[in-house]
Amino acid sequence: MAQTNHLNRIIKRIFFWLSGASTDALEKCPEWEQRKYVAFGATVLVPTAFAILASSYAMSTLTSNPRVIVPVAIVWGFIILTIDRALLATYRSYQPFLRKISQFSLRLVVAILMGLTISHPLTLLLFKDTVNSVIETKREAEITMVRDDFTENKKVVETKVLAVENQIDALRTRRDSTYEANFIVENGNKEKSNLNDGLNEEQKITLRKKVDSSTANQIARITAASKETETLQVTYQKLQGELDFWQREFEREVNGQRSGIVGVGPRARSIRDDQLEWRRAETKRMSGQLKSLTTELGQLRGMVASIENTITQDFLSAVAVQANAEKIEKERVTALKNKVQERQIDLFIDQQKAVRDGIDEQITAKTDEMKRLQTEVAVLAEDERGRIQTIITEPRRDILTQTLALHGLFRAGEDGGHFALMAYAILAGLFMLVDTIPLIVKFFTKPGPYDSLVDCDEVRFDKEREAFLNSYDTYMEGLEDGGLLLATKNNKPLENALIEGVDRSRAAKEFLENLMELERSFEERIETERFKLSEKGEAGSRHSTMLDEMAETFYDDLRGRMKSFFASGGEPGKVQI
Repeated sequence: MAQTNHLNRIIKRIFFWLSGASTDALEKCPEWEQRKYVAFGATVLVPTAFAILASSYAMSTLTSNPRVIVPVAIVWGFIILTIDRALLATYRSYQPFLRKISQFSLRLVVAILMGLTISHPLTLLLFKDTVNSVIETKREAEITMVRDDFTENKKVVETKVLAVENQIDALRTRRDSTYEANFIVENGNKEKSNLNDGLNEEQKITLRKKVDSSTANQIARITAASKETETLQVTYQKLQGELDFWQREFEREVNGQRSGIVGVGPRARSIRDDQLEWRRAETKRMSGQLKSLTTELGQLRGMVASIENTITQDFLSAVAVQANAEKIEKERVTALKNKVQERQIDLFIDQQKAVRDGIDEQITAKTDEMKRLQTEVAVLAEDERGRIQTIITEPRRDILTQTLALHGLFRAGEDGGHFALMAYAILAGLFMLVDTIPLIVKFFTKPGPYDSLVDCDEVRFDKEREAFLNSYDTYMEGLEDGGLLLATKNNKPLENALIEGVDRSRAAKEFLENLMELERSFEERIETERFKLSEKGEAGSRHSTMLDEMAETFYDDLRGRMKSFFASGGEPGKVQI
């Protein structure tokens, strides 16, 4: 039973401390007054608990480490507890109404501000699912916007890549056309027909047979070379088309447009090794063959023309001796034409080689440009993935982000934003009311015994302070009139000792005057009682003896007080009068 009472007393003292009241003063008050301040202390615990909860949630939006969340929440709760205790402890019931209103208003503003700091995180906690939904919606919108921006940028670059690919294809087609040898102007037949105008049909047939017999080998070689050239040209064009196709496939693979992997991946290496390498080598080989065949055809046709002209001239010489001089001239002209044709062949080959070299340089430059554009596309794709990943990994759990999301929800009037704002205002007002309840309860509570005790102590202190100030002014005026302060002007210890000595002398004087007044009053009362007892005669003798004993006890006590006063150094605070 004793332990239970002791525990109850400890709990009661804790609630007294929470209410900001003096435990010693409350223990002098009635039980019902003590219960009231226990209730005040309990109301202080409510905002403290809410503060710890709100701070825990607010810190959880910044970190998930309980070693950080718990200490910060406890410290914040202690701060709220201290402020509430200070508001209750400094509130006074016995004061003018206007001063009470101004004091209450100031403290209420502080309490409301503290209540808002507590209620806002708690309200966010209640709207957590809705706020998170708004945040995620904004996150998805940002991701979509980023993707659209990067898609537009990639489209611009891919358009440039396609244009460069078309330019490369046109250059390759132009390069292939350089192998076509249509430069030789064969006008020998026309001249021959002019020469044969004077021949009859039999002579013409004989001449034709001789020409065909003499040029049979060259004609056969020309026919075979032409067929081989046509076959090789078809194969070369087909192979070149395949090479262009696989080159584009390889470039798209490296760009990541097919498999989604930017760079030379497994499929890109397979295309390069299995499709491109051998086709490039074969194309190069066939290009050399076409060049050789073109040169050979030109030479064979020149030989045929030369043989045909020679036979014709010999035949005509035999027919008409008079044409000998003309024949010699024609042979000279024919030889000159043959040299010109051979020179044209060599010049054509050199020119076409120079053209192909220039085209190859352009193709190389365009290929480098395409690689640069493909690298730019790859960089854009990498930047897009990095930006999207950054948006996805952003926690967005801080108080400011959640508050902005909640206000965005309020502005969505057509989607129930006004209802959400109303619910938020009601919850915030409720939490704020709970957080300010200690001060409100204190303000509307009728003053009790404890308030009276505190008010009396404050009034007594104010009066004592006023009396001390008046007394101190009187001391200082007396010291100034006596000139003692001038003697101790440059000696602070002496000045303090002088003031203390004067103060103690005055206290001793007042103490002795008080004792003398007390003794005089007591003596007058004793004399009055003795006179009354003397009138009673024998019946008052016993009371007279008791009166003498009381007088002796009084004087003994009076002498003890005097000894105690002077033994304490003249400090009246150490003597109970």
